[in-house]
Amino acid sequence: MRVAIAGAGAVGRSIARELIHNGHQVLLIDKNPDSIKPERVPDAEWLLADSCELSSLEEARLDRCDVVIAATGDDKVNLVTSLLAKTEFGVPRTVGRVNHPNNEWLFTEAWGVDVNVSTPRIMSALVEEAVTVGDLVRLFTFRQGNANLVEMTLPADSPYVGKPAGLIPFPENCALVTILRDGQVYVPNDEQPVEAGDELLFVVPADVEENLERLLAPSAHGG
Repeated sequence: MRVAIAGAGAVGRSIARELIHNGHQVLLIDKNPDSIKPERVPDAEWLLADSCELSSLEEARLDRCDVVIAATGDDKVNLVTSLLAKTEFGVPRTVGRVNHPNNEWLFTEAWGVDVNVSTPRIMSALVEEAVTVGDLVRLFTFRQGNANLVEMTLPADSPYVGKPAGLIPFPENCALVTILRDGQVYVPNDEQPVEAGDELLFVVPADVEENLERLLAPSAHGG
């Protein structure tokens, strides 16, 4: 897969290293000469250019890219880059970095963004995930399906501690996708029991989240 990343700062370089490690081709684009540091990611292609300029994106051959990641520290740049990538070059998948939470509502398909990644929201979710038990923590929103990836640490007083997952009456359209326990990842099946302290990951529509909380943690949510 060929991926272009607009923004060659610390975030862009980190993404590039991970993608290259996973076998993908990466092009890093930045208009700041001080950010062009090929020695930092020697296996990537580098381009000194403005990702908001159509001519620059033509030079970058965005029409050959499978994914464009707008990862600069400027939300305006990320929006324009995503929009040009989608509308002018037909890039199949665009990812936009949200720097300021007040701008998150702009990062939609209308601006050419398939997936938005909000750094403030992720940090908040990680903090909540670390300290909460019995509450759903929203980790990620799937824009295409109007569903969320959520996490709950199962409290010890849940009525379903020790029960097989297949006997738990989860709400409609709610899918238990992973159980994390003692550093291990378990793929849930009908016989797999859930235990106190398990981190349960679900894909669930937003309007079902409250029902899921009441089901698994009734003492905390008035179930």
